[in-house]
Amino acid sequence: MIEAIYGVLATLIAIILHELAHGLAAWAMGDTTAKAAGRLSLNPLKHVDKIGTVFLPIFLVVSQLATIGRVAFMFGWAKPVPVNAQALHIGASHNPRRLMVLVALAGPAMNFALAILGAELLSLSFATDFFTYFIAVNLVLGLFNLIPMPPMDGGRVLVGVLPLRAAIWVSGVEKYGIMLVMLLLFVLPTVLQQFNVHFDPMTDTFNTVLPWAMDMVMRITGHANGV
Repeated sequence: MIEAIYGVLATLIAIILHELAHGLAAWAMGDTTAKAAGRLSLNPLKHVDKIGTVFLPIFLVVSQLATIGRVAFMFGWAKPVPVNAQALHIGASHNPRRLMVLVALAGPAMNFALAILGAELLSLSFATDFFTYFIAVNLVLGLFNLIPMPPMDGGRVLVGVLPLRAAIWVSGVEKYGIMLVMLLLFVLPTVLQQFNVHFDPMTDTFNTVLPWAMDMVMRITGHANGV
């Protein structure tokens, strides 16, 4: 049960600060939309998304405790921070698409910074287990959000750097994006597994990338031998 508490707490901190980073980046570039909506806040209730913050974490905890007896994986998301791209500027520079790239990257950057902070705090022996979860959750969230499909942050980066016509086409995927991501990465692998067909791109990728990312964080913070 303590693992479930660690997982949920680490996930809530990670997703709330992820969204807060988007809002702060936009505010730093002149957009006050998030501030006016009260979203530049550490109050968790301001950022709750019924599916990503409540249902999914509870489902993951209950299903994992029922099947494997422990919480091995946690994921979720907070309510997206509102951003008015047309209000973004840096000095005299006003290029909404390009500046939205910076807003988009602020979220994953926050998660990677939190992972490094968690590694720095691993020496607190009374909280080693929590910070191990905290590092992993932030790395997963940061890497997952770099998937180049809207509404993931990687998709918004793609929209910001592609030629206009291609960017318009990619941005049109956004209203279906999260459903497509969930279908391809969670639903389809489970269904195909029933027919002994292996298709699990997220697990395969993270089994390769996550240990490398964890090792990098450990090395950056002087833990050469890892967790």
